[in-house]
Amino acid sequence: MSHSKIPATFRTSFTPDQIGGITSVLSAANLAFARYYPGESNRRQPAHTVYGGGHIFKSDSARKLGDVALRSLDEYAPDAKAFAKAFELQGGAAFAKTLRERVAEKLRREAVEDFRLDYEDGYGNRLDTEEDGHAAQGATEVAKGLATGTLPPFIGIRIKPMNEDLRARATRTLDIFVTTLLAGTQGKLPDNFVITVPKVQIPEQVTAVVKMLALLERRNRLAAGALKLELMLETPQAIISRHGTLTLPSLIEAAEGRCLGAHFGVYDYTAGRNITAAYQAMGHAVCDFAREVMAVSLAGTGIFLSDGATNIMPVAPHRAEAGRRLAAKQQRENRETVHHAWRLAFCDTQHSLVNGIYQGWDLHPAQFVARYAAVYAFFLSGLDAASSRLKAFVGKAALASLHGDVFDDAATGQGLLNFFLRGISCGAITEAEALATGLTLDEIRTRSFLKILLGRRK
Repeated sequence: MSHSKIPATFRTSFTPDQIGGITSVLSAANLAFARYYPGESNRRQPAHTVYGGGHIFKSDSARKLGDVALRSLDEYAPDAKAFAKAFELQGGAAFAKTLRERVAEKLRREAVEDFRLDYEDGYGNRLDTEEDGHAAQGATEVAKGLATGTLPPFIGIRIKPMNEDLRARATRTLDIFVTTLLAGTQGKLPDNFVITVPKVQIPEQVTAVVKMLALLERRNRLAAGALKLELMLETPQAIISRHGTLTLPSLIEAAEGRCLGAHFGVYDYTAGRNITAAYQAMGHAVCDFAREVMAVSLAGTGIFLSDGATNIMPVAPHRAEAGRRLAAKQQRENRETVHHAWRLAFCDTQHSLVNGIYQGWDLHPAQFVARYAAVYAFFLSGLDAASSRLKAFVGKAALASLHGDVFDDAATGQGLLNFFLRGISCGAITEAEALATGLTLDEIRTRSFLKILLGRRK
């Protein structure tokens, strides 16, 4: 239609003053919504968090754990055929070979992505003087690891809960650890350092930790907001409050922008739901309910969700005495035990991934084999479909963006891009394979779908 045929004026009923009063209120609400729901984050999310007692952590623990994982892989899945059998893989010999090679390379290069020095369940209740010493010891080892470059990409501590029984102990461990760490690093925090607060139930517990972190920052000359936290939801009350509302949004608000993630505690939660020990498992229906409530509560906030851990360890029941070999039956039982535990962890991890949860816990280094096997299988099996979808979406988005200054579907595009960012960061997908999306390496490395679109409009 020619623009000359469009009437110069139209009959209207709204006056600017009337509309201005309505839209100003709407605009404020829209902006407040956008601040709370900024969309998918392009930050790297670790594939797992490894929990280990704070009293046994050493500056080179990440490498030593990787060595244990490699030995488990080489002993119980020494080649692609054994690897495929262990995990009952579909996709043929070539797929199994690629998968095993990438898992082995990951275990050599970066077996631990995130480590949490644990002063809670993995540590237990000890004398105050003992925990004081272990808190300082753990901080000193982290400082040493920072100096020598042996820390994993993400690291932090888990303190005890902030409930009435343990809040004093949690507070003291937090203070000793952070103060000792900063003294040992001349005031520098390790990259991606975080404090995990377990068994959170009410916003006041989060508020107390936030105020403590602010005090630590001022006392140790850190920038305001430098200390971040993660919340662990492990009880039914952490999912639905006594008022019948969802608990997590109030906990996030209480964190005042410091919360990076929320972790689900499977076994405490199932116990709190009166599930007997024999049936407490990652795949129980009550866990799916809790995870979905958490996922919906966090959707669009940019806060990461982590699943729990498989509690069946891939540890062989038989060990050979010095200078002797195990009998054939014992070797078979060892292999079957490890493979069973691997398959269970593989299925649990795949269940999380299929439901949009890209992180979980590992409690033993031999679990790393199953973790990366599941994660890599997930990304590699979905690579072709995701590449085609993102390529088509980029083309349509670039065309649509020509008609306005703001591209409204950037969050959707970021979600597609994040599949590749996650796959590349953990080692499942190579940068070369990501080129099938039609993006360049420079574009992928921006980690921002909106930047990619803006760059293509120039």
